[in-house]
Amino acid sequence: MVTKVVPGLLIATQDAAQAAQEACARMTKAIQDAIRDRGTAAIALSGGSSPLDAYRLLAKQTIDWNKVHVYWVDERAVPKTHERSNYGQAKKALLDPAGIPESNIHRMRGEASDLTTAAMDYEAELRETVKSKLGGLPSLDLLVMGIGDDGHTASLFPGERTVHVTDKLVAAVPAKPDREARLTLTPPVLENARASVVLVLGKSKHPALERIWETHGDLEETPGRIIRSFRGSICWVIDRAAGGMG
Repeated sequence: MVTKVVPGLLIATQDAAQAAQEACARMTKAIQDAIRDRGTAAIALSGGSSPLDAYRLLAKQTIDWNKVHVYWVDERAVPKTHERSNYGQAKKALLDPAGIPESNIHRMRGEASDLTTAAMDYEAELRETVKSKLGGLPSLDLLVMGIGDDGHTASLFPGERTVHVTDKLVAAVPAKPDREARLTLTPPVLENARASVVLVLGKSKHPALERIWETHGDLEETPGRIIRSFRGSICWVIDRAAGGMG
């Protein structure tokens, strides 16, 4: 018998539009709580199509964006103006509409010729600019996460050792025939976040979600299981299709 336990709070919505509203509400609360409690908020965004509507809604919320610093969970090795750039997508959906100051935007340099050096530089930037620390490591106030059809999260992919990294906060991920090289946050900083919103939409995500929620499973086979070890609050926002009901 397979036992499934959802780690954290589960919000099951009717459709993608309602999911975006719920995700936005949870993001807004995490940001406002951080500003209230610590005077500033450090958030890390994921790319892909799933969070874009939530980002558009977030840009309209009553938030003091001068006190919000924006980072990225991962980035593709493409120029910042490329259509697949996670930064570029967030710029259109959130950064520009919200008027977030340029000095508060901490972009991963996906276009760098040496991604290993870019990863080291981004780790140094995290350590220097994320003011909140837990256990001596940067503690982001909010992670916006997603799940791929194959069970990956961030740029931690099945069959790769990146999900086991413990000695660095940012890693370079080599290219494969079916994907670009990447930069990604690694488990030590992901697990140290104070709050995470995991947005999962679509029928194709259901099998991966089921594997993540199983109480036992292979982390390398389904890297999204890393979310189970996050120390802060976790909120899953899914639509009916991702939940296996549509």
